[in-house]
Amino acid sequence: MTVIGERMLDLRQAPRVFDTKPWAAHLYVTEQCNLDCHYCNEFDNSIRHPALADLKTWMDHIRKLGVMRLGLQGGEPLKHPDIAEVVRYAKSLGFRKVSMSSNGFLLNRQLLADLEGAGLDELQISVDRMTPIASTRKAMKSVLHKLDWFKNSKVGLHVSGVLFKETLDEMGQVIDTCLDMGIPVHARVIHDDLVHDRTLRDASANEPLLRFLEHQEKLKRSGKKIHSSWNLFAYQKKMLRQEPIEWTCIAGYKYFFVSSTGKFWLCSQVRTERHILEITREDLLSYNRKKDCQAGCGVYCTAETSLAVSHPLRYAGREVAGMLASRVSRMRRGEPERIRDLTAAQQDEAPLYEAPAAAPSFGSRCQQGNCLR
Repeated sequence: MTVIGERMLDLRQAPRVFDTKPWAAHLYVTEQCNLDCHYCNEFDNSIRHPALADLKTWMDHIRKLGVMRLGLQGGEPLKHPDIAEVVRYAKSLGFRKVSMSSNGFLLNRQLLADLEGAGLDELQISVDRMTPIASTRKAMKSVLHKLDWFKNSKVGLHVSGVLFKETLDEMGQVIDTCLDMGIPVHARVIHDDLVHDRTLRDASANEPLLRFLEHQEKLKRSGKKIHSSWNLFAYQKKMLRQEPIEWTCIAGYKYFFVSSTGKFWLCSQVRTERHILEITREDLLSYNRKKDCQAGCGVYCTAETSLAVSHPLRYAGREVAGMLASRVSRMRRGEPERIRDLTAAQQDEAPLYEAPAAAPSFGSRCQQGNCLR
């Protein structure tokens, strides 16, 4: 079952599809990061970690607004010295689920034990390739040995990858490695950087990106642990094909973000200077409207929640249809087991992506003034 599907079937969370209260929020426990992926605009090492007391006050208010799920973000959240206490306090407030997104580089056995003891429900580790390159150092080889630590842990684990032309050549290996280990995994198409007005999607890679999404769909249909919904697959494919999608963005209303300085953001790409402690439910309700930036939106947590809230029956119907198709598919023999099986069957076709000979290096991008630092 998908993340949103789980929420909709959880009777304690189901009302959030239909009521006017916020459903989920992401809190940046720090904006500092130990990596500098070129596509990321969610880190700033000049900003100090927020004090634990401030984070607690902000979580109090977030919970008071009605939020049921809290995601701890960065930067790299494991850099915050009090991260286990942040988790513990969040759970004490009664959030239905507390999750965290991390690159995993700073994770060690003791820290995982501390997070488990604090009540962390889920950890997403972001991995873009098997081996690092200049534009992204989030490589599987750097964290592979740590994935085994979750076998006997109460903390749920899934792996997430950012899908763009520089990661296409090795993302299949990332997917297959996770499936070989029984770890849920997905790779989603990169979103543009609205904060710095940078176009990060390369139109020349749209077709290979579409094919990679379809490969993941086929694996999911055959019962493999692809951690993405049928709705989100359909959404990404329409987005890449520039087909119209009817939905209303609920960023700032059902789903919002809070920066490490306490600023209220509609999402990671649309930011305000208002402080979270000033925000009321009436303020949140005012964002229940279509947004100018929602066409082609790649902030998938808000996009998927928007799809569920905008068209709950359609959303649920697509998920049920996908699950039924998966059951039928699993009864057949010869279904694809891995990305490598799918690519082997297409040996006579063009590769998923062939980088242009004169592609600019990460260093040249910085020289052109497009680097975040």
